[in-house]
Amino acid sequence: MPVEKWSDSVVVARLADNPNVGDDLEALDSAMQQRRLDAVVDFSGVRMLNSTSLAKLIKIRRQMTAADSRLILVGVNDNVWGAFLVTNLDKLFDFMDDVPTALAALQIKERHV
Repeated sequence: MPVEKWSDSVVVARLADNPNVGDDLEALDSAMQQRRLDAVVDFSGVRMLNSTSLAKLIKIRRQMTAADSRLILVGVNDNVWGAFLVTNLDKLFDFMDDVPTALAALQIKERHV
């Protein structure tokens, strides 16, 4: 299952490589529409992204920002990072090295709210 409930307010989505990235992002989108959640998206299994997947990520981020939720992308390799750089989306998303670091950052945010 690509989307795991980590806590009452946080989910972790572990994306598979193409062609499943789009399906995994759809599952994340569905989870986000059900209620306000922060999300960590693990790209460690993804080797490349296409424009459709990038568009889905932008849509998810827009919805999460409107709901005052946080989206953190982790495990991004050089090929995927290149797609974010070329499209200037590296400035739009929050990136961290791995899932534990992102979860810790979300816990710190919850304590300061």
